[in-house]
Order: sequence, then structure tokens, then C-alpha cells
Amino acid sequence: MEKEWKMKEPADRDTVARLTSELGIDPVLAELLVHRGINTFEESRAFFRPNLDQLHDPFLMKGMDLAVERLHKAVTGGEKILVYGDYDVDGTTAVSLVYSFLRPLTHSLDFYIPDRYDEGYGVSYKGIDWAVENGFTLMIILDCGIKATEKVAYAKKHGLDIIICDHHLPEDSIPEAVAVLDPKLEDCGYPFDDLSGCGVGFKLVQGYAARYDVPFEKLEELLDLLVVSIASDLVSVAGENRVLAHYGLKRLIEAPRKGLEAMISLTGSDPDHITIDDIVFKIGPRINAAGRMESGRIAVELLTATDDETAFRIGNEINMHNNERKNIDREITQEAIEMVESGCIITGMEIPQLKHTTIVYNPTWHKGVVGIVASRLVENFYKPTVVFTKSNGFVTGSARSVHGFDLYGAIESCADLLENFGGHIYAAGLTLKEENLPEFCRRMDEYVSKAIIPQQLTPVVSIDSKLNFVQMTPKFLRILKLFQPFGPGNPAPVFITENVYDNGSIRKVGPEGGHLKLELLQETFAYGTKSAIAFNMPEYYDYIKAGNPVDICYTIVENHYRGNTSTQLRIKDIHERNEEI
Repeated sequence: MEKEWKMKEPADRDTVARLTSELGIDPVLAELLVHRGINTFEESRAFFRPNLDQLHDPFLMKGMDLAVERLHKAVTGGEKILVYGDYDVDGTTAVSLVYSFLRPLTHSLDFYIPDRYDEGYGVSYKGIDWAVENGFTLMIILDCGIKATEKVAYAKKHGLDIIICDHHLPEDSIPEAVAVLDPKLEDCGYPFDDLSGCGVGFKLVQGYAARYDVPFEKLEELLDLLVVSIASDLVSVAGENRVLAHYGLKRLIEAPRKGLEAMISLTGSDPDHITIDDIVFKIGPRINAAGRMESGRIAVELLTATDDETAFRIGNEINMHNNERKNIDREITQEAIEMVESGCIITGMEIPQLKHTTIVYNPTWHKGVVGIVASRLVENFYKPTVVFTKSNGFVTGSARSVHGFDLYGAIESCADLLENFGGHIYAAGLTLKEENLPEFCRRMDEYVSKAIIPQQLTPVVSIDSKLNFVQMTPKFLRILKLFQPFGPGNPAPVFITENVYDNGSIRKVGPEGGHLKLELLQETFAYGTKSAIAFNMPEYYDYIKAGNPVDICYTIVENHYRGNTSTQLRIKDIHERNEEI
């Protein structure tokens, strides 16, 4: 699929020149800082040297005082406390974090993860009933709950107090819990509103530790869980999250908990160089697979394991579930692609032709992978996408968007057809009756046709700067590394280098030769070769093999193999030189 290369607007020249001089760095690096909102020497120092002292006071969050006092009353009074959270990575890491913090403080403690298929997303009546029947008097709800007004009232009626720790957008009605912690509350005033659900849980225990003299070292032990949630939930890796992610990665490398140590080993990751990418593509999907294929509870059992034997036993079980998930994912993705290409998107139903959206439905598909399949279909067809299956008598689906399009708003416009829905601008979940599906498809497609703009239907590669190979010095690379950890809000910089060609060593690698391995030279600057990898671009092999020059856009990564470190260009797209950028 052809991609548009879009260069970022130039940063203020005077600011770039001043930072270049004050920091003694390449102007390209100075411009990267300015594009990240960093304009002074002091801001640069704080960015390059994250410090835990930069964390905000947890009591700036509305409701924190009430939450900490109610939790302390439960701990000191020997009340039974239930830690409840969603079944995805953010939810299970949040439960594991709060549970791990409280375990040394009380023996009257348990955790609960709802079943994806039996209970669905969020707070469930079944979970509340279980808590009441087993004598719990306080339930801490993590990564969900901000919309559970009726269920919180139900819990209160049965003598169960609730503390909510959520990070999703609230509705007009806020649950009447003992305390509601959510930095997105309109009147909250907390300085950073993009914490993960696990991050809000961390602020709760940070507040408790500060008030009741729990050593800060006990909080540092939790940061490996927190960085897994930050990376996997795709929240911004800026502001407070940058500090938490930086120290979380440090913890993950130097002293990970038993469960994460097992995951690192089972994924084949280099334990001395764990990155956000390792979490996003290797560790996170395996933890998610527990909730998709069996139960999120085993993910918490892994993340709270205290011995190697238990950790590796559960880790192997989760790894097996992940392999099963990948097989199912591949099969369903192929079926879905074939359905879209044939025009038969929903078997047995009269559905109008969809021009602006991709919507597919098969009642036999595995509910646990429809979100992954939706992402794959966006990659293939680049339209707002919904993938449906059937569960508990309802049609249930996951939706994914294209860059810049508010998918949640589109789904919300069909709210009268839905039993339930929730999510974000780029990802959402929804449930409806089967008889409403044709009308949903029609209205969804109509809404998208009016709301989407043509530019949103072409994948865009956002380019930070042009870069010549001669600029890629050891000092440049050393400073570029200080921009990590990368992620939303602080993406890995993307560079263009023009007029490069392979030195004759290009070869196809990977399954069925689907990737290209290259050694590149730049025509204008004979400054040695740069190793590069181009994933899923075999169509350029003959052109480059013939010695033709190309323009490339790429990120710069470090490879670690058997104790050796090398720099590699990870190519995002290629333009033949006779094409205009």
C-alpha cells in the first residue's frame, strides 16, 4: 500500500540554534527536542535525565485522601480486601501491582479477574456477588469502573465499599463510590492525565506509602509491572509516564519479578537490553493471551509468583496459549480478508455494500482475537474497521481506526442500536443484538463517509528530519539513545536519507523471503555502509539489486547479539528515485 511521506513543520530556528549551541549537539537532535516541546537547557536536562523526584504528589489527584484513608482503615481493621481488574495487560498488571503492595500489609486479601466470555469487560454483577458472598467489605477496582454507576450502587446496597482507579473518559454520571480516582475527571486537576490504569493504581499505593511511612523502595519494586502496562496500553510515554517507564525498564533489566523474568526468558529477549518494543511485541501479547484464551487470573498468578518453579510453570502455560492465539489469529485474519475481497462480509444477511468502512461478522470466530484481526484488516485495507463474532447470544466486536479518525465518535452515533460500548478514539469494543447488525453497518458507513477526510484514508509516515549518513556519528547515536524510551507522545524519530544504494549484498530473508537485508551507501557522502532491514518489502528487491538508487525513511535501532552491539536502520518505506517525495 502506497504511503504518504509527510515532513514535520520546521521548528523555530532560533530555539534550535540556541539548543544546538548550549547542548553541543547536532541541529537535527536539537530540532527533535523542540518538536517534543523542549525549548530550554533545563527542560533538556530533565528530559535526558528522568528522575523519580519528578513524580507528582499523588494527593493532587481528586479523591486520593478518601481512598488512602479507606484503604488504611481496611488494612488496620483486618477487613477483607478484594483487588479487581480487567483481563487485559493493563488490568492484570494493575491488579498485580496493588496486590503485591498490600500482601505484606494484610493477610485478608484476594484478587478477582472477570471472565472475558462469561462476564465481559469491566465490573460484573457476578464479581460483586462473589465478593459479598465471601465476606469482602472493600473492593479496589482497577482499569475500569468509571462507568459502572449501577453496579457500584448495587455493591453499596450489599455492604461492599468501592474504590475506583480508572483512566478512561468518564460520563456525566460518576459512580457513588467511596473514592473515584481518575485523572480524566473534569474537576480532578491532576497535572498529568494520561496514566495507564496500572498507573492510577500506582498513585494509590504511592499515596498510601507516603502517608503511612512505607519505604519508597517498596514502590520501586513495582515499576517493572508499571512499564509493562504503559507500553502495552499505548498511553503517552511523556511527562510522568516517561519517568515511570524509564525506571520500569531499569527494574525490568536489573531485578525483574519472577514472572516477568520467566517471560523474558521464554520470549528469547536479551535480558540486559529490554526495550519498549520487547514489551509491546513479545511480553505484552503473551500476558494478554491468558485473558484471550483462558483466564486473566493466570496472568496475575504469573506476575505475583514468588518462586522460579511457579513462574516458569505458569509462563510456559501462557506461552502455549499465545501460540494457540497466533494460530487462530492467522486463520481468522485470512478468512476475514477473503470475505472483504469477495464482498461477502456477513453470511446470510442482506448488507448494503460498504464503501468507507470494513465490517465483517462470523458467529464462530474466537472472541479473544477479534481485536487483533481488526488491526490486521486496517493494515490491509486502511479503513475504520469492526470485526464481529457471537458471544452469550449477542453480536460482539472490536473496532480499530485509521490515523486521525475518531472511531469512538462514529460508534457513539449508533448508540441506540447497541447494548454496550466503550473505548478510545482509535480502539473500541461494542455489543448489539444480531437483528440490529445490518442497520449498524449502514449507519456506520454513512457516518464515516461524512466525517472522514481523504487524507485519513492514506497511511502517513511522519518524518522528523532529513539526515545524511555522515551525520550519524557515534556521538549522534549516543545522544539519540537518550531520547528513549520511545512510544506514543515520544515516538522513535523517523529520518529520510536520499539517494542511497545497496553495495551489492542485498538479500531476501525471513519466511518465504518476505524481508530485505541491505548494506547501504549514500551517493553524495561516501561514509561507509549502513546495515538496514526492510520488513515486508520484497517488491523492491529487483530494483535495488540492479544498482538503482532509492530514498528511504527509517528509524535507527540498536541490535544486540552474543555480546555485540550494532546499529541498524529499520526501513519504514522506500521511494524509487524517479518518484517525488
